[in-house]
Amino acid sequence: MLSDSDRIYKNLYGQQDWRLAGARERGDWDGTAEIIARGRDALVEEMKSSGMRGRGGAGFPTGMKWSFMPKQSDGRPSYLVINADESEPGTCKDRDIMRHEPQKLVEGALIAAFAMGAHTAFIYIRGEYYNEAQRLQAAIDEAYEAGLLGKNAANSGWDFDLVLHRGAGAYICGEESALLESLEGKKGMPRMKPPFPAAMGLYGCPTTVNNVETIAGVPTIMRRGAAWFAGLGRPKNSGTKIFCISGHVNRPCNVEEELGIPLKELIEKHAGGVRGGWDNLQAIIPGGASMPILNKEMCDTQLMDFDSLAAVKSGMGSGAIIVMDKSVDVVKAIWRLSKFFKHESCGQCTPCREGSGWMMRQMDRIVQNKATLADIHLLEQVTTQVAGHTICAFGEASSWPIQGMMRAFRPTVEARATDYQPPQQVAQAAE
Repeated sequence: MLSDSDRIYKNLYGQQDWRLAGARERGDWDGTAEIIARGRDALVEEMKSSGMRGRGGAGFPTGMKWSFMPKQSDGRPSYLVINADESEPGTCKDRDIMRHEPQKLVEGALIAAFAMGAHTAFIYIRGEYYNEAQRLQAAIDEAYEAGLLGKNAANSGWDFDLVLHRGAGAYICGEESALLESLEGKKGMPRMKPPFPAAMGLYGCPTTVNNVETIAGVPTIMRRGAAWFAGLGRPKNSGTKIFCISGHVNRPCNVEEELGIPLKELIEKHAGGVRGGWDNLQAIIPGGASMPILNKEMCDTQLMDFDSLAAVKSGMGSGAIIVMDKSVDVVKAIWRLSKFFKHESCGQCTPCREGSGWMMRQMDRIVQNKATLADIHLLEQVTTQVAGHTICAFGEASSWPIQGMMRAFRPTVEARATDYQPPQQVAQAAE
């Protein structure tokens, strides 16, 4: 269990002052100029050594991503864009950082932008986060007034501007290239890659897109050192992570814990256990709605880190843990998610545009007990024709919940078929 001294977010629950004065008492903005004085290369290397992997969902090594930015400008400016779209169902970690620890994000933006040679950063926040945007803007204004942003930011010799941009509530704008399109004032639709944003991103300039939690953790890593961060968690899955635990638990919460903590321990220690006890557990979605679902047997021994979840064909995603007890109709829950993804498809790629609607309608038939076993088999086939065949990962996001359901709950799904025969009847017919 993570000790309080190793927590990055000391005010995750908003019990202390969120303003600049309170943030400084907690150690934010302490020696920022000295950190920047180390130079760009040293900061990128420190990030690589820390083993930090992006906290937005994909888990790509952060230091490596930073290193893709050009060392020398060819005349174009470089940009840092912070993804605060957080539209994944079940996820509310970035929201609490922006509400209660906004200065960590502001300071992290300055340090990260310097490491990438960017004088301007944009925070793209989802439209529904109205109160969070107000608070974040207040924090940015305070930082400007204190000389921490703008010309010679924090007496570092680096000029840096931070701009807050509000989105309009599209899930697809959480995908980095769709976010850049939206930021430029266009419809949020993913771009073909290559070119990658580091070569041609915002306004055709070198750009890195990082998640809020990734950037907010940067100042603490730079102060305490890469070895400290790398010493937490498991190999190749280092550091701490904010988990959002919701659903059928006694105390739904956000909690910062080490990567690699057992799922059962995480729920029982921090969320008061499953409603009705662990034996009443039926399923858990471990990383936000787009990650494949796990059944109880899988959850009993599951560790919460990128590689352990990938090993069971699920994923860490955003770290949003959605708990379902035995009262839940799992098939109907996945149908509801397929309805969400159908609604949020941007429509650019044919497999996703047509497939997400087709999958939703087929799930609807299963829920209503109107599908045959052949229909269920066909649905599984179609998910493989959508996932991996689209410009962005939305094809996977819409397919994986159904694929996970088929793996973890296939007997439950097949029992809904119109031509289903219980196993004993099948055995008798064979005799």
